[in-house]
Amino acid sequence: MWRQRTMRVASPFCTVVRNCVLNRVKPKWTIERVRCVSSKMPSPSPPPQSLLKPMDFPHKLLMGPGPSNCPPRVLNASTLPLLGHLHPEFTQIMDEVKAGIQYAFQTKNTWTVCVSGTGHAAMEAACTNLLEPGETVLVCENGLWGQRFADMCIRNGAVVQKIVKPMGQVFTLQDVEAGLQQYKPVLVFVTHGESSGSTLQPLEGLGQLCHKYNSLLLVDSVAACGGVPLFVDDWEIDAIYTGAQKVLSAPPGASPMSFSDRAKSKVLNRKTPVRSYYFDMTELANYWGCDEQPRRYHHTAPISSVYAIREGLARLAEEGLEKSWETHRKCAEMLWEGVEKLGLELLVQDKANRLPCVNGIKVPEGVKWKDVSDFAMKNYKVEISGGLGAQAGKIWRIGIMGYNATPDNVQKVLKALGEGLKSVRG
Repeated sequence: MWRQRTMRVASPFCTVVRNCVLNRVKPKWTIERVRCVSSKMPSPSPPPQSLLKPMDFPHKLLMGPGPSNCPPRVLNASTLPLLGHLHPEFTQIMDEVKAGIQYAFQTKNTWTVCVSGTGHAAMEAACTNLLEPGETVLVCENGLWGQRFADMCIRNGAVVQKIVKPMGQVFTLQDVEAGLQQYKPVLVFVTHGESSGSTLQPLEGLGQLCHKYNSLLLVDSVAACGGVPLFVDDWEIDAIYTGAQKVLSAPPGASPMSFSDRAKSKVLNRKTPVRSYYFDMTELANYWGCDEQPRRYHHTAPISSVYAIREGLARLAEEGLEKSWETHRKCAEMLWEGVEKLGLELLVQDKANRLPCVNGIKVPEGVKWKDVSDFAMKNYKVEISGGLGAQAGKIWRIGIMGYNATPDNVQKVLKALGEGLKSVRG
């Protein structure tokens, strides 16, 4: 009975097989014979023609706020054969990356990792780990990145309080202390290199000040790390992150981040679980070999991106931090001098507060910023970016980062900018 019921519902494919078995003959396989008539499949749509052709793109000099151009050794690293994400050869590379991050940050923090994602991913990871619903965070907002972090905090249920400065200005210790006294936050966020406002935020003394009021200090150094002095341990910074595609001159996709013992304790003593499994530092720290436990599978790391950032960190180590800081400062000063010769004005007046890695230049009255940028791209294949937020249409932003931080590149972007200005002024 069971056999009859089964045969009654069998597909044409099953019937062919059964008959061949009973008659001891080889089946004559054809698509038509085994196709199930009762469930016809639609024909797939044709493939997009664009994907049937090789990619075609020009070489461009990326002198905007990021990404920067990658040196050949970094690009070559990205093409190396894949390894398993828990193979010992790959975890050895992870350990080298971690050591490079500790060097770039000047820290001995054990909880030092590379977040799988761009700088925004590291920002989100810091937010979800260090804040619980209902806790107060003080955001020092002087550009886009303070706005973005505040948005993330609200989405995670935190109470956001702000102290605000216009783009192009930085915060004093007195500004931050007033906010600490008024709002009593568990966390203070500040942007080290505010690429939208081209400011370099002084960090000395901020960590000690935050700890005086039992707050942690979180620093966004995506557009600054490697290009300006940074001492995470000496300045008592509790959490910090950066990106691969700026001074490290690697493709975006792996973002260094480090937590102090204070920040680590905050995570380990949470009353609620970290809202994001993917960004949970207790899991990431284990995967990156930051505890005494065997590494567990957490996620598949972007293996090629880890290769690339390893080489970016190796370049920085070979050059040396002090030399890198000096190179970026000299190239920035060359740019500032050239801009003034063109009769243009920089957004940040105080040189001490200018971010050498991303420089804001005021667009003269009667000039459309995009016309000049388009001229530079069309005639020189040089990227000059516009402003964001409150500075949209009001400034150009020129980046000098990592592999691109050379006198020749500065001269080329100045030439493109100067000729672009002439072309739009007629």
